[in-house]
Amino acid sequence: MPDATRNEFRKRCAALAENPIFQRTIIVLIVVNAITLGLETSKEAMERAGTIISTLDNIILGIFVIELAVRIVAYGRDFFRDPWSIFDFIVVSVALVPATEHFSVLRALRVLRVLRLATAVPQMRRVVEALLSAVPGLGAVVAILVLIFYVAGVMATQLFGDAFPQWFGTIGKSVYSLFQIMTLESWSMGIVRPVMKVYPYAWGFFVPFILIATFTMLNLFIAVVVNAMQSKYHEVEAEHAQVAHAERASLLVEVKALRGEIQELTALSRGR
Repeated sequence: MPDATRNEFRKRCAALAENPIFQRTIIVLIVVNAITLGLETSKEAMERAGTIISTLDNIILGIFVIELAVRIVAYGRDFFRDPWSIFDFIVVSVALVPATEHFSVLRALRVLRVLRLATAVPQMRRVVEALLSAVPGLGAVVAILVLIFYVAGVMATQLFGDAFPQWFGTIGKSVYSLFQIMTLESWSMGIVRPVMKVYPYAWGFFVPFILIATFTMLNLFIAVVVNAMQSKYHEVEAEHAQVAHAERASLLVEVKALRGEIQELTALSRGR
């Protein structure tokens, strides 16, 4: 294929991939595919319309393959430099692997195609990017939480392990029990009150632990995520402002050029 023809074909593919109607169609197909994947888990639905559901699923998968092929042709190597594009490629590729006996787990992984909605919708993509940017900050919070759990686990094992070995017999059991307490799931009637019948002042250990591990650390998690979301919002606003500034500057240049042409035409008309 000549270079000119190849470049023209790539331009057409890029125009198709960036076409808003094409992108909205892919979003609709992702939603429809999510519904079909959910229907496949229903025995009643598969008995009534299993052939239709499977055929529709295969047709949508074929469209996804064509869409990826269009984007690969349009962007070339740049396609594999974009993490979102790589994610789309992996998700669709997994769906193409036949669900044989050795790869039966891949059948369940087909539902990952629904996550393509996060890559197709810009607003959802920004949310995911903000969450990913918050990972380093969340890592520090998790490290502090692990330290708190370890210290509290050792203390709980030493304090309550003899009387309640099923909950605090080992550090592992203590940490798991403390995790249940942190989630506030049956923490009072299920664990703390029985412990307090033997150790009346056990509330002096559990209440501060809940205040620190549940409320304080949870608020730290929320603070890190909110800060990341705000930073991402400001980045997007800055990009929009930069684009608007560039457009205004371009318009000013065009207005100045038109004004100069008008002045030249006015001077020529007066000269005549």
